[in-house]
Amino acid sequence: MKKLFELLLSVVISVVFSNLLFAQGIPSDSLYLGQTPPGNIPKIFNLPVTGGLRPIERIAISSDGKEIYFGLLNTYPPSVQRTKCYKYFNDRWQGPFDVFENHASPRLTVNDSTMYIQTNINDFSTTYRSIKISSGWSTPKKLLNTTQQTHYFQTTALNNSYVSSNLPNTPAQRDICKLVINGTDTLIQSLGLPISTASDENDLFVSDDESYLLFSRNNSGGGDIFLSYKKSDGKWTNPKNLGEPINKPGNSWEYGMFVSKDGMYLFYTSGGTTMSSYYTYWIKIDNIIDSLRYTNFAPYLYNQIPNQTDSVGYEFNYTFSDSTFIDDDGNNSLTYSATLSNGNPLPSWLSFDPSARLFYGTPTTVGNILIKVTATDNANAKAFCTFSLKIEDTSTDITDDEQSLNDYKLYQNYPNPFNPSTKISWQSSVSSWQSLKVYDALGNEVAILVNEYKPAGRYEVEFDARNFSSGIYFYILKTNTFCDRKKMIVLK
Repeated sequence: MKKLFELLLSVVISVVFSNLLFAQGIPSDSLYLGQTPPGNIPKIFNLPVTGGLRPIERIAISSDGKEIYFGLLNTYPPSVQRTKCYKYFNDRWQGPFDVFENHASPRLTVNDSTMYIQTNINDFSTTYRSIKISSGWSTPKKLLNTTQQTHYFQTTALNNSYVSSNLPNTPAQRDICKLVINGTDTLIQSLGLPISTASDENDLFVSDDESYLLFSRNNSGGGDIFLSYKKSDGKWTNPKNLGEPINKPGNSWEYGMFVSKDGMYLFYTSGGTTMSSYYTYWIKIDNIIDSLRYTNFAPYLYNQIPNQTDSVGYEFNYTFSDSTFIDDDGNNSLTYSATLSNGNPLPSWLSFDPSARLFYGTPTTVGNILIKVTATDNANAKAFCTFSLKIEDTSTDITDDEQSLNDYKLYQNYPNPFNPSTKISWQSSVSSWQSLKVYDALGNEVAILVNEYKPAGRYEVEFDARNFSSGIYFYILKTNTFCDRKKMIVLK
């Protein structure tokens, strides 16, 4: 009897233990809805296409792989949005189940306790938050009290938050941004160059450890997915286009990125000029991310060289900053050259010393020339900057042996981004009342740097942001006949 009891107990323990093991995971052949994983060629990740709604934009997969959330849209811009979910239980995938109406583009937090979704109906690209509860998910609530777009909001394991957002009064252009919390204030701060450019940077995916960033960049006729790596100083490398077969040539848009928890697979949306061409694809991505990390990074223009003015018969000397161009392989790998913008040599009176980044010479004739500076790295990748040099007649000079003035001109502050201070310079060709003020991203005046009558000349002031929070600010120069605005970034 004792042996029989021990045998029965052993069987019970074995069954319970087996059930616990099975409950802890999904059989490998059932992962990802049981679909065969792709290799280095994208495959369509099959999700239901019903009622004219297409399963596109980003998806979300729970940490245990047992829940797969996806959005459905009817068109762009959508008038119908839904979030649905497949769940793995009772040894099989079941669903799709309804989760949210009027919301899509789901993203789970690292511990799966919160889901961020967004609506593009009436309230364009606005993020909502839902908390996981015993019955499913709570009613979504708007995440941030802001009129700015909060597109593809997500958090990381480092407790940082990222979002794609528009700058105030520029709804057509979005930047990849980081949320900066200072006390009770929450600031949407652009990552700046080389991530955020004059193009439209939209959808994004930041890895949980923030080691890399995927984002989509729209240009005329299409949009591609780019990859950037986080550097030791907290900045990001010059993005690399993922290229084919992920990014298709021509009128094709790739976006809506999500990477599986193990970092192996990229899920994304791809399509062309008709809604019926859009599908969710997936591809093995870990090898691509690893390999691109060790290929050459192309240099890029970081600070525009300001236009210059000088006079006939007066010596011209100008050295552009060593931060004009950035090379993530190391700036010491850059060599410089200078020509006219059309590729012709510089005029005979003007010389350029590439090792010192110095232009020098004495102009002999009046004119306006466009100069192109080329920065070349060791792999022969190039970046360019073009600026103008205006040569005036000596009689129009305002002061002796100085570069003369050409109407009003407000220059970009340097350095930018900065902490804690930066210099702002401008010039005027006439005496006038001049004001130089600083405004925050909401348009509130936060500092008055100049507000007085000034004679014609060149001026420079230092703006100390020691008592200001991180974020985007604008400085505006105003006279009776002139107004110009520049953006600067406080980065602490």
